[in-house]
Amino acid sequence: MKLILLNGPPGSGKSTLARRYADDHPPALALDVDRVRAMIGGWRTEPGRAGLLARELTLAAARTHLTAGHDVVVPQLLARPGFAERLEELAAETDASFHEIVLLPDLAETRRRFAGRGESEVETAHPLTEEDLATAYDRVAEYASTRPGAAILDGETAYQDFVAALT
Repeated sequence: MKLILLNGPPGSGKSTLARRYADDHPPALALDVDRVRAMIGGWRTEPGRAGLLARELTLAAARTHLTAGHDVVVPQLLARPGFAERLEELAAETDASFHEIVLLPDLAETRRRFAGRGESEVETAHPLTEEDLATAYDRVAEYASTRPGAAILDGETAYQDFVAALT
């Protein structure tokens, strides 16, 4: 069984790939932290607190699903240490293989994808500006460079590359 972390800036395709993988590998779980956060009351007024709670709930749900012998995919923008390491520890504790994939299409493509997708209430309490998107992109890229086991994909053939990176 696999625990897969899909990191990347907004608009890189994390949630789309997670959902496709789960659909193609039932009963894999696409466990979106942002969707979990949106289920917590008051998340818009305290997004940081709700985000921390959502990560704890995500770890608990992932543990349950992995213990049952099933794959888990966690799409989440990560730009600092902490959560990726906890996921990696969880994989070791449950005898799952850990796979860290970073989706980094070039910034222009990321902007195009982000602009072309619909609004989602679960993503953020505050709308992202072009500058926010560029900052998030740079932070993810910088953090990914500190994760030697992470596979970085440019998104040209994202799903095929994603599945190939898991072998």
